[in-house]
Amino acid sequence: MSYYSVEADLYRRAAALVDKILNGAKPADLPIEQPTRYELAINLETANALGLTIPPTLLARADEVIE
Repeated sequence: MSYYSVEADLYRRAAALVDKILNGAKPADLPIEQPTRYELAINLETANALGLTIPPTLLARADEVIE
């Protein structure tokens, strides 16, 4: 199971920060930003190998299920 941030969102945020810096903002004055979107991936093959049972409600919420 993995909970991770969406890479495309990180790139968009980085581009916005670069734009602000190129337009004259000081990097020290820019706020620290954290990801706002996360995705959940579940590897059923590994879960089965470990003898784990993943509840169907959790599988339904996952963005990616690896079988």
